Amino acid sequence: MADVPAECTIKVMCRFRPLNSSEVARGDKYIPKFHGEDHVVVGSKPFQFDRVFQPNTTQEQVYNACAQKIVKDVLEGYNGTIFAYGQTSSGKTHTMEGNLHDTDGMGIIPRIVQDIFNYIYSMDENLEFHIKTTRIIKCFLCSSPVSKTNLSVHEDKNRVPYVKGCTERFVCSPEEVMDTIDEGKSNRHVAVTNMNEHSSRSHSIFQINVKQENTATEQKLSGKLYLVDLAGSEKVSKTGAEGAVLDEAKNINKSLSSLGNVISALAEGSGYIPYRDSKMTRILQDSLGGNCRTTIVICASPSAYNESETKSTLMFGQRAKTIKNTVCVNVELTAEQWKKKYEREKEKGKALRNTITWLENELNRWRNGESVPVDEQFDKEKAQAEVLALDNVPNDKPASTPNIPQLRLTDAEKDKCEVELAKLYKQLDDKDDEINQQSQLAEKLKQQMLDQEELLASSRRDHDNLQSELNRLQAENEASKDEVKEVLQALEELAVNYDQKSQEVEDKTKEFEMVSDELNQKSSILTSIDSELQKLKDMSNHQKKRVSEMMSSLLKDLAEIGIAVGSTEIKQHDGSGLIDEDFTVARLCISKMKSEVKTMVKRCKQLESTQSESNKKMDENDKELATCQLRIQQHEAKIKSLTEYLQNVEQKKRQLEENVDSLNEELVKISAQEKVTAMEKENEIQSANEVKEAVEKQIAGHREAHQKQISSLRDELDKKAHHITELQDLNQKIMLEQERLRVEHEKLKSTDQEKSRKLHELTVMQDRREQARQDLKGLEETVAKELQTLHNLRKLFVQDLATRVKKSAEMDSDDTGGSAAQKQKISFLENNLEQLTKVHKQLVRDNADLRCELPKLEKRLRATAERVKALESALKEAKENAARDRKRYQQEVDRIKDAVRAKNMARRGHSAQIAKPIRPGQPPVASPTHPNVNRGGGGFYQNSQAVAIRGGGETQV
Repeated sequence: MADVPAECTIKVMCRFRPLNSSEVARGDKYIPKFHGEDHVVVGSKPFQFDRVFQPNTTQEQVYNACAQKIVKDVLEGYNGTIFAYGQTSSGKTHTMEGNLHDTDGMGIIPRIVQDIFNYIYSMDENLEFHIKTTRIIKCFLCSSPVSKTNLSVHEDKNRVPYVKGCTERFVCSPEEVMDTIDEGKSNRHVAVTNMNEHSSRSHSIFQINVKQENTATEQKLSGKLYLVDLAGSEKVSKTGAEGAVLDEAKNINKSLSSLGNVISALAEGSGYIPYRDSKMTRILQDSLGGNCRTTIVICASPSAYNESETKSTLMFGQRAKTIKNTVCVNVELTAEQWKKKYEREKEKGKALRNTITWLENELNRWRNGESVPVDEQFDKEKAQAEVLALDNVPNDKPASTPNIPQLRLTDAEKDKCEVELAKLYKQLDDKDDEINQQSQLAEKLKQQMLDQEELLASSRRDHDNLQSELNRLQAENEASKDEVKEVLQALEELAVNYDQKSQEVEDKTKEFEMVSDELNQKSSILTSIDSELQKLKDMSNHQKKRVSEMMSSLLKDLAEIGIAVGSTEIKQHDGSGLIDEDFTVARLCISKMKSEVKTMVKRCKQLESTQSESNKKMDENDKELATCQLRIQQHEAKIKSLTEYLQNVEQKKRQLEENVDSLNEELVKISAQEKVTAMEKENEIQSANEVKEAVEKQIAGHREAHQKQISSLRDELDKKAHHITELQDLNQKIMLEQERLRVEHEKLKSTDQEKSRKLHELTVMQDRREQARQDLKGLEETVAKELQTLHNLRKLFVQDLATRVKKSAEMDSDDTGGSAAQKQKISFLENNLEQLTKVHKQLVRDNADLRCELPKLEKRLRATAERVKALESALKEAKENAARDRKRYQQEVDRIKDAVRAKNMARRGHSAQIAKPIRPGQPPVASPTHPNVNRGGGGFYQNSQAVAIRGGGETQV
């Protein structure tokens, strides 16, 4: 470290972004008012910073004001930090990164990387640089995010924090740094919130470690540059975060709160600074109050919607502006410099001991009563000037000692002085030992104090947690007491209600018993009434039989009377019996048809339910078929992308192999030329020819080995291509099977539509039959009425016969008219009966047709069900085959990826990462195409050791 540290304050820059589209659409007010380049007024409160950037400020202007000076400081051995702070969607990432590959839109990080290398290229050729980069808090550069998800922070021997296990990359050009930044950016998590479509969900700390060595003087300097893009503070009510994004917001606000506590403690001059509250503040410990030149860019929103957050951000910047850092150059001394420093300190100690001797002698003379002349007295200013001169003396010259006047002493005084001097030396040694012990004890106590402070902080946190837990438990206890009271009140109300309900139950029970008794009585009465009714029915039937018998005997008597009277012959008409018999047959047929129609209705309902189930199954099969089609399309896309990826890998591999072959050949040729040149200078032409033959053999051996390797790789590539062809054939088979299933599905769909049409026809036929049944019921009622009329006519006919017997001569015309009316009535009934017979025959024929059609429909339904089952089994088998193929395909893809990754790892080798020194005084070197090959000024070399590049194309290994 440098011997003379210096104090500097943290620079704070403020940047306001323009209103975004959502704020403009919402009609938000523009609140900041700018006064000059360092003042801004927000909400009638003025704020002053080192620089205030208005919304129209370009990225280049921000960089020139904030970061350009830090490049020189870092390359001179100082530490530097630039970090952006502000609420979410305030422009932090835009300020720090911007558009990484756009000349106008790039932010501070890409510009500062380019300036570092440009500055290096313009420096002395004797300087050699080693540059390392990393990106933390999460190790964004690690290819396996599982292995480095929670890295711990430690301190080195100089008590400087560092992240243990974080991935570091040696770089030698701006392009490699940008590749590292792109890789880390791709691993950084981004989410969508209501305020920002690309909200960063983690802090990003990009570290550039620059070590330089002067090969002429062997002086070594080192500087660290931290470029920090903090995640923005956010209000959940505004961002609408939920789930995992809400948890991330909690952690972000917690770490930013820890940063605010550190800034507040530093601004207030507190004795304890809570750096250990979060990993971020611990990593940035040197940047906040330590050995670092720090610049803070606070980003704010100009919208009135975010006025409170903007004021909080500006207050944070004002507090940070009062913090002072102590900076010094990070110098690593060589052994010679340490030796010179030791000699200088030794001469300084000798001069101080001489001063002590001078003062002791002067003191003894004063104690002995002698007077010391003014010119022999100790001059403090002169002694301090001589000691300071020792500090400034060149290292190669011995230090001068203060001029002490020579005093004349006797032998006794000399012995006494020697004894006193020995005592003083012994006391000095004792004091030195005591000081060492005290310093060691102080270090131990300091370490114990730090441990105790950390323990105290953890105890305080535990106390706060326990206090909050106790408060929560007390609140829960109070709530439980209230709940117990409510439960007791509810129990009392339930007890009262229970008593009331019990009384009501008893009353209802009594009423129930009374009602039961009444019901039993009514049941007994009903039973007796039923028995009486049955008796009356029996009597009625008996009376009907007697009446019919009496009627038949009466008709016989009337016939006999007619014969006896000798008038017109009266024949007994048997039409009533025929009508009763036909009516009975018709009623039986109608009842049978009713039962058959009901059976057909049930069967139709069953068919409808079966058809609905079949439709559901077909819909499910359609969905599963669509899912299978989607998966097959996904597999095709994956196969296509993998084929393209393999082709690109093969092309790159061939190109790299050609480069390696050409490089090896050039290397052998160059070495052969150098040897031949040296031998020609020594006039050893014969040896040179032998070397040339050996080199040619070596080249042939290399060529043959590379040819074998290329042939083996091509064979393996052919195997992969053959396997890809097999996968494509399998995919074609799956597509054909899919097409077959689709055709069968279409057929099944058409069959289902045909069945639906026939079912609709059956439904229409059923409706017609129902209508016929209703008509038949009306006819039945009409026939019943006509029969009743016929019975009445019979009674009239009997009465007429009796009257004709009495008045045979007088009532001939009346008898003739009555007989004509009766005949008309009978003819009418016969016509109705004929119509009923026709309807019955039609219903019988329709029923027979339905019975013939029913087995066919059942057969088709069974065939449809079997077809559905077959399709389901085929679909299930296709899904299983697709799952197996997908699994095998995934395994093959993983195997190919592992093989490619293993080849890349084998090509890179498992050796440690190699530093790539950079020498200034030369143009920038292009990034190598091969990961293990660096292009120098005069040729190509395998990256088996560090390659230093000098100006003018000179290459040094």
